[in-house]
Amino acid sequence: MTTDLLHAFGHPHLRAGATAPDRLADRISLRDHIAEIEIGAFQQERGTTQRIRFNLVVEVARHDTGTDDDVDKILSYDTLTEAIAHELTAERLNLLETLAERVALRVLAAPQALRCFVRIEKLDRGPGALGVEIVRDRDDLPGAVADDAPQPHVVFLSNGALKSPLLGGWIDQLVAGSPAILCVDLPETVPPVSENLMAQRRINLLAMDQNAWVLAGQDRRCVVVGSRTEIDWALKHDVLTVWAPSKIVLDSVDPPSEGKRSGPALALWFAEQVGATSLLCIGGDGPGEPTLPDATVSVTLRPVDAAQLLDV
Repeated sequence: MTTDLLHAFGHPHLRAGATAPDRLADRISLRDHIAEIEIGAFQQERGTTQRIRFNLVVEVARHDTGTDDDVDKILSYDTLTEAIAHELTAERLNLLETLAERVALRVLAAPQALRCFVRIEKLDRGPGALGVEIVRDRDDLPGAVADDAPQPHVVFLSNGALKSPLLGGWIDQLVAGSPAILCVDLPETVPPVSENLMAQRRINLLAMDQNAWVLAGQDRRCVVVGSRTEIDWALKHDVLTVWAPSKIVLDSVDPPSEGKRSGPALALWFAEQVGATSLLCIGGDGPGEPTLPDATVSVTLRPVDAAQLLDV
């Protein structure tokens, strides 16, 4: 078999390697991902489902993972599976070519993605697999692909709220409502004290991380998250989360000022970062002057009536 045929019928990673520039790019891949959907232009393909197999290879911008083991700086595998899932549920399609194009462009909307190889095959249309394979790069993007991640509510819970007998009722409402991310304050126990301001900043953030785990330990529906990758995944999968702030604050190029280190003020800063639609404060003194654009912001609630929470 000639080299051309090997590339034509081999896995997309062979084609990616054969057409790579002089400096080979890093790649991530998804192999043999199978979904059962209705697709096809022929009448006998309507009203019935068939198995479709996806193989993707994505060339990505280089990242020094040997020294920087940071999940937020790489292209997540979830980006590939979520691109497929999104396009499969968007509308019924006639052509594999259309589906491949849309999947490739959605993957390429991720900032780390450089080129995307997509192979899609029908497995039930004959004795063999019938398929299409395409390659697209960032120059093929028609414009920004819409981000389908929902916008969350951010809810600050004071230490008093964490001890309230109404906490379970508030969580019930949050689970049943729009996506929400919970924020907590410094614990009531005094954290260690350092004369070094940078060291004290880390100590305080780690103490808030610990308080987030305290809340998660009280209710198993609350999942602790510390990275943007985890937050984005949780929002798309309707998971109630508790923000552990140390990683995002310390990694931020525009961290909160020294005057915004209290729990409510830090929750406001975080709400701005994630594009929250609202910030609700239960207990505490509120974050001060709110600056969130286009949002219903900064309503301070006392833990007296669980029914108030989502009516704000």
